[in-house]
Amino acid sequence: MTNEKPLCPECEGEVEIPTDAMENELLPCPECGSELEIMSLDPIALELAPEVEEDWGE
Repeated sequence: MTNEKPLCPECEGEVEIPTDAMENELLPCPECGSELEIMSLDPIALELAPEVEEDWGE
């Protein structure tokens, strides 16, 4: 891994990736609070996590 921190796709703030992070893990952006999903660890790729919609038991 490089020392360069990945950027949030929403606000372009730097996001700290934990050393024990796994693909598909969710983490918040420290700048804007958006929920991000780790799509890839090598190279690190982040995307906005999909919004979970309630189905109200349908």
